[in-house]
Amino acid sequence: MIVLLLVVYCLLTPLLVLWLTYKYNFMAKLGSVVIAYTLGCLVGLSGILPALGDAEVVKSTLLAVSSASVPLAIPLMLFPSDVRSWKHLAPNFVKSLFPGLLACVLLAVAGFYLFGQSNPEHYAGVSAMFVGLYTGGTANMATIKAVAGVDNDTFLQAQIYQILVGAIYLVVVIIAGKFITRLVLPAFKSAKSEEGGAGEVVKEEEKELFFGLFAKKNRVPLLKAFGLTILILGVGYLVTLPFSKDAFMAVFMLSISFLAIVASLDRRVNSLPHTFDAGVYLILVFSIAVASNVGEDMFSNLDFDFFLFVLFVTLGPFFMHILLNVLLRVDADTTLISSIALVTSPAFVPVMAGTLKNREVVGPGITVGLIGYAVGTYLGYAVYVLLKALC
Repeated sequence: MIVLLLVVYCLLTPLLVLWLTYKYNFMAKLGSVVIAYTLGCLVGLSGILPALGDAEVVKSTLLAVSSASVPLAIPLMLFPSDVRSWKHLAPNFVKSLFPGLLACVLLAVAGFYLFGQSNPEHYAGVSAMFVGLYTGGTANMATIKAVAGVDNDTFLQAQIYQILVGAIYLVVVIIAGKFITRLVLPAFKSAKSEEGGAGEVVKEEEKELFFGLFAKKNRVPLLKAFGLTILILGVGYLVTLPFSKDAFMAVFMLSISFLAIVASLDRRVNSLPHTFDAGVYLILVFSIAVASNVGEDMFSNLDFDFFLFVLFVTLGPFFMHILLNVLLRVDADTTLISSIALVTSPAFVPVMAGTLKNREVVGPGITVGLIGYAVGTYLGYAVYVLLKALC
């Protein structure tokens, strides 16, 4: 019963969020993803959900909902893509990728010197693991753990703290990121701008999102889009079977993204109405599920020095990335998308795109995250060799 209640909560709460953005202009300006994430955090911190029953069942159900919603959202958000326009966006994303990688490496090395002097050999491996994690993902982190000989207890502790600090990072980036970056970085220039100036970013009015998804005329086209999405996910899963468990997420994300992009080249798929909006709705489901997992218990029994180290190497690269992109004149939206693609994973790119109300950055942003998967292990290992030599 509790599982059903939690699933209904995650599926229906976005309706409340969309109603709020439809009813109140200031809510619409804030954005539905920001509201969903904030509301989920408030529910999680209130302790209401664990009171419904077994806390582990609550956590596992919310995790299952969040894990399912993003893979469903990505193809839907990529179907209306104009792939030909990506060549106009690519230079900025390439310019933003390298500062993002550099920021992760520099802050990990700085964290080693600030927090690791009491046990330098230990922190050499830990710093390298976080370079692998924040430029690639958990698979990269696990590979570096094995190479660096980091013990299982430390690895588990690092995983727990990165989940906690990752939640803090998401709150900062999703809720405040666009306001911070747009103060110091140029506005996004749409590839659709014929004049080459600051073109109008493709934005869906919240009231259109609220009504468009549930209009009778859109039901059949959306069912077709969901059917194609399920097919893509099935093929993507089959592609992962020959690979190791650690490589599952990277291969799965690459497969479904590639298949969705190929599908978008078909005019019949590309012209299906409101598929991007359906993806945004699933991102709201994801936001509610992830944020509702935040709880006071996450702050208990902290190793404060280690926690500060993880906080430093997580939030530090975000702000350094912004500073480097100020020098390179990279726009705000590209900076946020490439940062979240590297520090979290490509799965969070649609979340950030929904916050920015900018569908053009989804495809290039996912590509940045996949490049991070490819280079994360090598960068992490290079940092480990460097820090070991300095011990």
